Amino acid sequence: MEPKASCPTAAPLVERKFHVLVGVTGSVAALKSPLLVSKLLDIPGTCVIRAWDRSKPLLFCPAMNTTMWEHPITAQQVDQLKAFGYVEIPCVAKKLVCGDEGLGAMAEVGTIVDKVKEVLFQHSGFQQS
Repeated sequence: MEPKASCPTAAPLVERKFHVLVGVTGSVAALKSPLLVSKLLDIPGTCVIRAWDRSKPLLFCPAMNTTMWEHPITAQQVDQLKAFGYVEIPCVAKKLVCGDEGLGAMAEVGTIVDKVKEVLFQHSGFQQS
């Protein structure tokens, strides 16, 4: 059996340098947060957090229904993430898709972008625009 030729359409690997990671979570945050906190998170796409260079900022944007947000375990998990040095972009109060009225909605996109710029500026000396 002869070895296959390399794929002609394959793009060469490019080294990418990421300066910040922003984790945006949905209503499954209540399931993912305990796993992240306990360092057992192996959900594809989110296990990147465990391999993240902790000298670089990591921001997280929790979002869940009000009942889940107000549960004391959620506060413990958020506090643990912050203890790891991660930056919380807090959820906001409004009417949620599930019908709840209160805290739990993800921060507005503009708020998230502004916080990312702020953190990049603080950690990397990037210019804010």
